[in-house]
This record gives sequence, structure tokens and C-alpha cells, in this order.
Amino acid sequence: MGVFINGGNDGFRRYATREYVDKTNLIAYINSTIGTDIMLTCVTRPRRFGKTAAAQMLYAYYDKSSDSRELFAPYKIASDPSFGQHLNKYPAIYIDVTDFTTRYAGREDIVDLMQREIMEDIAEDYPDIEAKDNDDLMALLLRIAMRTGEKFVMIIDEWDAICREAADKLSLMDKYVNFLRRMFKGGNTAKVFACVYMTGILPIKRYGTQSALNNFQEFSMTDADMLAGYIGFTESEVKSLCSKYDMDYEEMKNWYDGYSFGPEYPAIFNPNSVIQACERHTYKNYWGKTSSFETLQLYIDMNQTGVQECLEKIVRGESQKVSVLRFGFDVSSIGSDDELFTLMIHLGYLAYDAESRTVRIPNKEIRMEFIEALRGSKTHKKLQAMVKLSDRLMKATLDGDEQQVAEIVGQIHDSDAGPDFYNNEQALRSVLKLGYISAIDDFVSIQELPTGKGYADLAFIPRLGSSQPAVVVELKWNKTEHAAIDQIKERNYPDVLKRFTDNILLVGISYDETTKQHTCKIER
Repeated sequence: MGVFINGGNDGFRRYATREYVDKTNLIAYINSTIGTDIMLTCVTRPRRFGKTAAAQMLYAYYDKSSDSRELFAPYKIASDPSFGQHLNKYPAIYIDVTDFTTRYAGREDIVDLMQREIMEDIAEDYPDIEAKDNDDLMALLLRIAMRTGEKFVMIIDEWDAICREAADKLSLMDKYVNFLRRMFKGGNTAKVFACVYMTGILPIKRYGTQSALNNFQEFSMTDADMLAGYIGFTESEVKSLCSKYDMDYEEMKNWYDGYSFGPEYPAIFNPNSVIQACERHTYKNYWGKTSSFETLQLYIDMNQTGVQECLEKIVRGESQKVSVLRFGFDVSSIGSDDELFTLMIHLGYLAYDAESRTVRIPNKEIRMEFIEALRGSKTHKKLQAMVKLSDRLMKATLDGDEQQVAEIVGQIHDSDAGPDFYNNEQALRSVLKLGYISAIDDFVSIQELPTGKGYADLAFIPRLGSSQPAVVVELKWNKTEHAAIDQIKERNYPDVLKRFTDNILLVGISYDETTKQHTCKIER
């Protein structure tokens, strides 16, 4: 059993022994590309979206050193007509590029070391075919293919690790891109490979001003096309998991949904977070466990001009127009807000709507990452100040400090981050949405909570196990804060929250257009 070639099916077997959501029909699509002019496939998606699970699944299926028929028997692919045709029929090569960037961090010769190690491993499987001194990996594979008549299946996991982690090392980047072109953009590619599957985070179509690997069929967070159902978990898959683990689907959706790929897949969930929530029976931010907010903060701070107003809209929960067409994979030269936001789409921090060409924060989990990143931002002082004001507003509300709440709401209203207009109750709601943005740390925020007798303007439900009270906020324009409290009581808005807690704060906030003053009343 080799390290890189014919390594067996244990990798996928480990995934299959846990809670495995059946994505095996991806194999049927890859089978359909074998021996065609679309045999090169790249599927890119964010961290913890199942990239490695898909790569290991394909490796287990094609690797001729394995017998994987029984392993795949319970899954959808077993009933596909192409299942037996390609099952364990190819010498399969699996490369995890992050393994090399971790072991050889900072070295300029990573590509040479990577090729040498893979070649040495392959040579052990083909002792009768001797590598020549000037051979690179492609030359060795071509010689083997010509001698044996076999074609390889190659699977590359985290193909873009070098591009992300050594973006400032231009000579290394050039060497890596040339290695990929040598492998997959020459006349010998079809002689060597039956098919190639690459997965990573960043798209591959352009490097600088040059075409990098545009002969790949690419499926990404901006254009998933017919492979959209394999990017993350679908609605039906998550509903099935929620039923199995007795989890609330709407709460799962609030936390981990928000990505979409057209009318066929309007809801795509973060797979890792859904599985963790099910197995731990707890909704919380699992993204931060694997991809620290410092990554987001780095990219937010990378673009110091032109992005401030767009970020304000996004953080307020609004959508922002974005052009995703000019983004390459050179993350060291993000020059515009379009490029920055497109990068965030591929990283999973923003969700993209192809029809409206807009982006937004997809869910509660990611919004928590944004807020944490803005708290520590070195360049966007205005947004940082806004988040800190929000922290103070939530604390004052929970402390029952009516004067402090009114003063902070006034500061947010008067700040540059406030709405452009301020002449009705809707504008006041906009201020409060912004003001309570950091409530997401400890609460589920609901706008216009349906109560059976109307809609409460804002409600904050504490997380499961929290000792915090629930909060109902009613807003009034040119009426008193007492009128707001009276409406909460008369329409019995708190009743809908009693299944979560008996500890409920009633908050009335008003604005007087004549005096230009906010006032607040809080009752427990």
C-alpha cells in the first residue's frame, strides 16, 4: 500500500462509520467525464464543507488496490449503471497539498520536494519502469502509461494551499502554476489520466493576467451548476438529520444555512457545523473552531478604502451588489471591494445570489465571526466603534439602565453608520437592528416576531442553557416609551417567549421628532 498511489479505502471508511450523508452520486458524474474532453474537474468550497470527504470517497472508489464494493453497497452510487464499470479499476494517486505546506512551511522548493516524494512512491509500485535523472512527475507518469496501457486517476485535495499560504512568494507561485500546467494543460494529459478531480477553496481559472487551468470544468461557490447538491447539505438532508437527532430544523437553518444555488437548491447548509450540532445536540459557532476570525479580520483589513460603506450594509443585514467575474486566485493583490467580497464568497464568509448578483452574511454562525473580526479591526475604526457601541447597548438593556439605552441609541442614530434617513418607525427599527447586532453572541435575534396578536418589533431569545432573560423590544415614533410597554402587555407579546424562559425583559424605545430625543422604559 503506497503513501500517494493505491493507498486503499480506509480514508473514506472512516467517514462512512460516522454520520455520513450520502453524496456518492458525485461518483456518477465523475464517471461520465472519463475518457472525454471534460475529464478534468475542480470543485471548490469553503473549509469544513466536505472537500476531503468527497476526495477520499472518490479515491476509495477508483483505487485498484482496494475492494470497495461492499463499502459502497449501502449508498446511492451502487444502483447507478456506471458503478461496476469503473469500481477499483485504476491506479489512483491522492495528493493532499496541505501536507506539504505544513511540513515544508517557508521553503521555496516545496514543488520540487512534492514531486520527488510522489515519484519515489510511484516508482515502488512500478519497479520495472525506471525514472530518468531529468524526469519530473509528468514524465514518469507518461512513461508508465505508455508501457502499461493504464491511465491514472489523480485526486488533489486542497490544491490551492500553496496559493493561499505562499501568496507573497512569486517565484514559488510561478513554479507551482507551471507544475499544474505541465500536468494538466499539455498534449500528454489525456494519455496519462482517465480523469482528474481537484478540490480546494479558491477558483482556478485565472492566475494574474494569465489563464491558469481553464480546461478544467469548475464548480464553485459562485457557480456550482449541476454539482450544487454536493457543495454542502441540502434542505432535505438536514431535515432528515434533525428528525433523527431530535433537533429543531428552523434553529438549525438560522445557524448554518444561508447559502443557495438557484431555485433547485435554495438552501445549502455548512455540513461540518450541522453534523457537530447534531452529535453534540447543541447549536453554537463551530466555524470558529476550525477557521479563526483572524482570517476574516485579515481580509477585512486588507482593503482600507472603498469597502467601509459596503461592510456597513452587510453587517446591518442588507445585501450588497458584487461583480465576481474578475477574481483570480492571487490573494496577495486584492485591489477592489468586488475582489474582496468575491474572496469572502469562496471562503464561505458571504453568500452569493447569482440572480441578483448580491452578497450577504449567510447565517448566525458567520455573523458572529464578522462581529468578532470587526471588534479587532485595525483599519475600519468606524465599524469597530459601532460593534463596541452595540456591546454597551446590550449590557445597558440587560442591566435595566433606561437612560444609558436611550443615550446609546441616540449615538448610533447620529453616527456615520446610522441610516441616511430618519423620519419614521422603520428608520428607528434600522437603528435598533444595527444597535443590537452584537446580541447574536448570546441570543437568537428575531425581527417582527409573530405573536398571534401582532408582531413585536424585535425579540432576543437566549441560547439554550443561558441564564440571560429573553427581551422584547417595541418601538414608537412620536409616542411615549410607556405606550410601547403598554402595547407589549396589551397584545401579550411575552407569551410566545414563555416556552423558552419566564425571565423576560420588556423594552419600550421611542423617538420624539420635535425634541429629537430618544427615551426608554424597561420592565421585568
